Amino acid sequence: MLTTMTVTTPGRGPLRRLGGHVRRVADAVATPLLPQDYLDLIAPLHGSVLRGRIESVHPETRDAVTLVIRPGRGWVEHRPGQYIRIGVDVDGVRLWRAYSLTSPPATGATVSITVKAIADGVVSSHLVRRARPGMIVGLDPPTGDFTLPLRRPAKLLFITAGSGITPVMGMLRSHLDELDDVIHVHAAPRREDVIFGGELRALARAGRLELIEHHDDTDGLLSTERLSALVPDLREREAWACGPAGLLATLESFYDTAGIADRLHTERFRPTILATGAGGSVTFTRQGTTVQGPGDVPLLSVGEGAGVLMPSGCRMGICFGCVVPLAEGTVRDLRSGALTHAAPGDNVQIQTCISAAAGPCRIDL
Repeated sequence: MLTTMTVTTPGRGPLRRLGGHVRRVADAVATPLLPQDYLDLIAPLHGSVLRGRIESVHPETRDAVTLVIRPGRGWVEHRPGQYIRIGVDVDGVRLWRAYSLTSPPATGATVSITVKAIADGVVSSHLVRRARPGMIVGLDPPTGDFTLPLRRPAKLLFITAGSGITPVMGMLRSHLDELDDVIHVHAAPRREDVIFGGELRALARAGRLELIEHHDDTDGLLSTERLSALVPDLREREAWACGPAGLLATLESFYDTAGIADRLHTERFRPTILATGAGGSVTFTRQGTTVQGPGDVPLLSVGEGAGVLMPSGCRMGICFGCVVPLAEGTVRDLRSGALTHAAPGDNVQIQTCISAAAGPCRIDL
């Protein structure tokens, strides 16, 4: 005789109901925080907000370090040359800054940024002096179009200065095997100030690229005349340049005059300030804070200097992460000199990273 045995298992409905009951109990116990909030605290890389954990800190020069970061859930693979925004808590205030990725693309692994401390850089100085393994930072997905085309140029020229080497280093570490003819001109005050100097010189010794170091303390500032002498076939090469605003403006003028502007690709870390004027008092209405805003200082820096929590992103006027309402008054676009006026109720939006006070103004923050 064949005996049939029926095995009964709990249905999905009761399990769901049980799970819902447990969640309701957990939510009640966790009030005013939800379990997800505790997950963000206990396992921040698996929480609801994209974060990263600093795995290691490597000195590069006296004022620059490389931070190796393990991104959490939600990270997407970057393209060499792109940058990310890093959120860092400094004296209890979350500040965001953009830094180029210096590591090759790697989904689910670590990435790196290299930070150079600058004189007025609150975040850069904090990271260079105080970043430690285990530190949790906020992250945004990678962005930016300072990248090489899919069809690699036959002859390529990199022109960098200071920390402008960082996006190019990401390209070299990722694409050098795909490039046949590369010249890299890099300017720094002294030989020991060259970020990634050892790695670049090793690549040059191995014949992977031609490295031309320009040391400002002995050679003077890098001019287009010297650049043309150093790279005789400059006009035949596709060029990617990153560095101080003055250098990039000079290069852009030179390439434009030579009729080869389409061969030059540039990346700026800060906007070029072309227009300034009288400043004025700046009031952050929600904070109840009023400070004097110079006519040549972005409102973003003015607010941060006053301890106001300012939204920000690339600080270049590109990402629009710093847009806030101008409640009243007049501000000046530091790039063009254009004035923006607002009366109460106008709901005028401005970018604080490229706008300065042009008389008394009130910001709705």
